[in-house]
Amino acid sequence: PEFTMLELYQAYGNYHDLMDLTEAMIRGAAQALFADREQPTVLPWEGQQIDVGAPFRRVSMSELVLQHNPDLRATDLRDVSHLRAHLESLGVGVDPRAGWGRLLLEIFEHTAEATLVQPTFVTGYPTEVSPLSRQTDGDPELTDRFELFVAGKELANGFSELNDPAEQAARFRQQVAAKDAGDLEAMHFDADYIRALEVGLPPTGGLGVGIDRLVMLFTDSASIRDVLLFPYLRPEGTISLVVDS
Repeated sequence: PEFTMLELYQAYGNYHDLMDLTEAMIRGAAQALFADREQPTVLPWEGQQIDVGAPFRRVSMSELVLQHNPDLRATDLRDVSHLRAHLESLGVGVDPRAGWGRLLLEIFEHTAEATLVQPTFVTGYPTEVSPLSRQTDGDPELTDRFELFVAGKELANGFSELNDPAEQAARFRQQVAAKDAGDLEAMHFDADYIRALEVGLPPTGGLGVGIDRLVMLFTDSASIRDVLLFPYLRPEGTISLVVDS
């Protein structure tokens, strides 16, 4: 089915600016939509009361993994063998090609993501799983990236854009190698984008917001099918019955 998203870029902005913008946008939309309610920024969704009026929590992926996996220590989080063994103990299949960044993301998704009920910005995404994001100053293994979660669902993804053409080309080559090795989510090499970066891109923040899931939040809808602008429908006359003779 089709989906609807809002994508925007802010020149001379960074991922902190876009977290601020995302939070203000969602809070402002709730205040405008539900101005007649006693608490316009408290939204019922899937049996929970989601408070978009309070400051959104901001926490790193590593902090959440340690919080929900007490068997892991901070020194384990970049140790491939420890992370692989932990995923296997959780019964999660492990890609033998995955580095620590992808393994950490898998642990986060299987143990922490569903617990993020109130609006939470998760930061500190590994470079391995963030091919378009700027590396964090002082730690090139992490990026200036966030995802927003509400009721255990991702609503937005944003980051400081990587604007170094040489580094971006190297990342694309890594993605192509991963795709050739069978990674269906890996990106292709975008030569046009590299040429554009060579012309010049100022420091920039980029943001994508899933409008369908945001509408689910505002309408207390349990299924994304209920809010799609253009839902998939079967053509008339395609349903047939088979009757045993």
